[in-house]
Order: sequence, then C-alpha cells, then structure tokens
Amino acid sequence: MAEWLYEDGIGERRAALVEDGEIFEARIERDGEGPRVGAVVQARLVEAGRGARVTLDLPGEPQATLASVPPGTSIGARLNVEIVRMALSERGRDKPARARITDAAPTDGPDLRARIAASGWPVAEVSQTGPDRLEEAGWSELIDRVRTGHVPFPGGALWVDATPAMLLIDIDGEGDAFVLAKAGGAAALRLVRCCDVGGSIGIDFPSLAGRAERQAIDALVDELLPQPFERTAINGFGFLQIIRRRERPSLIEQVRFDPVATDAALLLRQAERARGVGALQLAARPAVADHIAAHPQWIAELQRRTGRPVELARDVQVKGVGHAQ
Repeated sequence: MAEWLYEDGIGERRAALVEDGEIFEARIERDGEGPRVGAVVQARLVEAGRGARVTLDLPGEPQATLASVPPGTSIGARLNVEIVRMALSERGRDKPARARITDAAPTDGPDLRARIAASGWPVAEVSQTGPDRLEEAGWSELIDRVRTGHVPFPGGALWVDATPAMLLIDIDGEGDAFVLAKAGGAAALRLVRCCDVGGSIGIDFPSLAGRAERQAIDALVDELLPQPFERTAINGFGFLQIIRRRERPSLIEQVRFDPVATDAALLLRQAERARGVGALQLAARPAVADHIAAHPQWIAELQRRTGRPVELARDVQVKGVGHAQ
C-alpha cells in the first residue's frame, strides 16, 4: 500500500508518496517561498484596471496580481486577498503570485504536511535519528535526475528542459519507434506526476507513421496521467501537448531554478544524519555556505537537533552539495 513519507527538515519540508519502494510523487516546501495557495493576506492596491496588482502585508512586501478589482476601488485601498497561485520562478524571469479578493479572515493556508494528509494516503514521519526511508526509496537519485534533466528508462532516456513557454520532454532512444514511444511516454507521464508539473507540457515522441499507433499513445496518456488535464492528440511529427492546473512551483522548477537552495537543503539533511562527537563541520562552496549563514535559525536548529556545535566553512574547492562530518 502506498504511503507518504514526510520529513520536517531544516529550511525545507519534503514528502514522497512511496509504494513498493518506489517514489511516485515528490514534494518540497522551502522557507521563504512566499505565501501558500489558500493563504489569505491583507494587501494594498497599487495598480488598478487590467493587470491589477497589490502589495502584500508580508516581509519584503511581495506583490500579487489580481484577475479583477471592483469598479471604483481606488489605489491604496486595503483588501483581503486569497492566493490562488504561488509566485513562480522561470528561466530569466519571475512571476508574482496570483490572488483574488475575498472576505475571509487572514490565514497561512495549508502547508505541505496538511496537503499530503488530505490526499487520503497514510503519512509516516521520517526522523533524522531513524532509518532514512526517503533515501532508501531513492530521494537523492530523484533530485539528481531532476537537476540534470536526464531521466533514464529501459530502452532510452528522457531529456527535460523547463522553458518559459512550457516544460519540454524529449524521448530519446534506439529501436522500434512505437516500442520506444510507449516506454518513453510512460516514463514522461510518471515524471510529470512525480514532480507535480503544471501549466503547459510538451512531449516529443518518436515520429509514428500509423494512425493506430498515435491513437494508442493518446490512450496511454489518458490511462496514466491523473485528471484533470487537457491535451492535444499526438501529431504526425510526434508532438503532444498537455495542459495541467498550475498552483505552485513544480519540483523541477524548485530544484533547477534555485540550485543554491537545493544544495543547502541537501547539505543540512546530510548534516542532521552525520555521526560523531565534537564540532559538526559543514564545508560548502561559497554560495551555499553564504546561503546557510544568512539563516542563523537553521544553524541553531541543526545544533539543537544534533547536540553538537556547528562550524560552517566556505571552500572554493568544493563542488556540488558539499559535505558534513
């Protein structure tokens, strides 16, 4: 039976829906990502009309866009707004959160723990002092594949690129085109579900000459990808487009567009599980070390959880995540 594995990490909460030792869905929630979907926040109107915007009463005064504003609402008006889509990072640009006006009272909205609990699957807490069930299921391997955009499957591999227009998935391999299309299509759809990819998704299949083969791929999409979504039929060039609801950043966007935060979270996770006595030494490339140092509460929490003083070193020779010992 599937279950969620949930870990309340330092600076990052993470969850994986696991069945038979395999991760089917993976989610992370980081400190500082901005208001969650469902949060109700007080705000001030700074731009009316088409493209209306508000400044949220939150640290840093982030902005959010509004679909509509009641006629006669003046600039500077105080409003309560509900977040319907979180702020997003894309290659070369950031998108502010999207909101709507509401009469509801302010609230933080459901966090990751609450969202997975509402899914109906049981939730098991993962502790840094117990078995590392996330790692046993392949957490680090999944993050590495998301980071590189290279996802192997039997008979081929996916190449994944997150562009401003859409997430593009190219199915690469040799042999019979239809066999490759079925195996690659299944792998691509698993990735979309696993990483909670929303918005526009393009899958580039091998070209299939026969109409029956293309219809079989269309049926495969309908069978393997959970609703709701919309799609085109696969065309003669092998391209199929899917549209899914987009409420928050996908795991792909979180990992690839903020590699420093990704490595910092992985290093802190490693440090929580480091065995030994005396000072807990973390060595990381300067950007990662500086990111951790800018959050002294993370270091304090690491010291509390491990019972060891923490020493953080900037090392230009270190590549990737860094190491803790």
